[in-house]
Amino acid sequence: MPQKRPNILMIMADDHAASAISAYGSILAEVFRTPHLDRLAAGGVRVDRCFCTNAICTPSRASILTGLHGHACGVRTLSDALDADADTFPRRLRAAGYQTGLYGKWHVHCPPAGFDDYRVLPGQGVYFNPHFLGPGDDWASSYHAHHSEGGTRHRGYVTDLVTDFTVEALRNRDRDRPFLFCCHHKAPHDDFEYHPRHEHLFDGVDVPEPDNLWEDHARRAPCTRHHGTSVSDRNPVRNAILRMSDPAYPTGPLDVRGLDADGRTRAAYQKYLKDYLRCCAAIDEGVGRLLDTLEEEGLAEDTLVLYTSDQGMFLGEHDYIDKRWIYDEAMRMPLIARLPGEIPAGGTNGDMISNVDFAPTLLDYAGLAAPDAMQGRSFRANLAGDAAEDWPKGVYYRYWMHMAHHHNPAHYGLRTRDHKLIHFYGLPLDATDALPGSTPPGWEYYDLRSDPAENVNRIDDPACAAVIAGLKKQLLALKEELGDADDRYPEMAALPTALTAGSA
Repeated sequence: MPQKRPNILMIMADDHAASAISAYGSILAEVFRTPHLDRLAAGGVRVDRCFCTNAICTPSRASILTGLHGHACGVRTLSDALDADADTFPRRLRAAGYQTGLYGKWHVHCPPAGFDDYRVLPGQGVYFNPHFLGPGDDWASSYHAHHSEGGTRHRGYVTDLVTDFTVEALRNRDRDRPFLFCCHHKAPHDDFEYHPRHEHLFDGVDVPEPDNLWEDHARRAPCTRHHGTSVSDRNPVRNAILRMSDPAYPTGPLDVRGLDADGRTRAAYQKYLKDYLRCCAAIDEGVGRLLDTLEEEGLAEDTLVLYTSDQGMFLGEHDYIDKRWIYDEAMRMPLIARLPGEIPAGGTNGDMISNVDFAPTLLDYAGLAAPDAMQGRSFRANLAGDAAEDWPKGVYYRYWMHMAHHHNPAHYGLRTRDHKLIHFYGLPLDATDALPGSTPPGWEYYDLRSDPAENVNRIDDPACAAVIAGLKKQLLALKEELGDADDRYPEMAALPTALTAGSA
């Protein structure tokens, strides 16, 4: 174990599905490799059960920073701003003597605090020739200037620029202090505008399709059957075919003339996946540059390198694109960690870890105790292969943005190692951005041991009744423990599917 506080390099993508990293071994690895992320995994540990507590950018990032669920830190939706005075791990590391820098996407709508230096994208930012805000910019006026045009414009591709800034910080660091540098990419967030150098990456190649791209949604309950942005034209309100066929689509329109329904789905899937993976290729190249820089600067042995994403992404599974759902493709965050001398090389970890655990973990590596208010726990020992016996067995999830943007109903649920229980309550409640009106309430249950792809909802299977009853009790207890009980919402108690002590 290192005798001094390690440096920390945190690399985070936006919407990078674990299945798009070849070290995770999905069917995509047949046609797409990430050699530099694989190199990182070979030198450290690949975490297989890391999950976000709300698969949408701003809330997940706020939870990572604060160690709190969205309802506790006040960031439940894309428009909610993190309190400028929030207690975050960068603030605490800086106060403890770390030099701190942040480069890339921020997206929690308050000035970056706890950083000696930063260059961050206003809002979501853009892929080409983006603007970045620095410490000298007027945040109030610059951040909202067309939501992507405040600050200083830099020529180039956003993934390369964010990597450039981080490499510069590594080379120009204060050599007398440990560092926390955050390299936070915009990619591969939609609209998947890839660099021209990757234009021909998939020439003559068909990307393999997941079996459940062709899922029969008629088998699903009304609470989910007609919702979510589809790859196919199954959902006439939100689908990839309609969006990508627009002549103004950034990477060129999808031509589906003369194709039948299956042909349109296949064409949309191929374009979606190829554009997305091309964006991922630039991230992987950037990771390689960062790993090379650490070696050139003599930092590789003393630096904790984390690679993650704020959430996952649907890459055609269940005929979905985007994220938001509690299903694993969106809820699952890739997590790869390397620290020579403490984290064994080439290992895997299967413990239940969530984004609220990041802040206490990074504080732990810096030799700092997490404040009692943080709801997560340090997974430092887990990465070293020594999880505590009382390590949490489940992760609580809640999506608040009812029907906004991608047609997803509001829901919450519990993910354990072997089971997933979901309550689709389908109400906007008091959440910012949520759309008015209700959708059918209902429950779903998946036995992940026999059905890891979550294809068969067994909520009405009598053979599962006892397990479901136990999971409802566990979910109710977890909601109360975390302070997200729904007794303040009378409309929730009135639902025929309400989670109450009586029904649990």
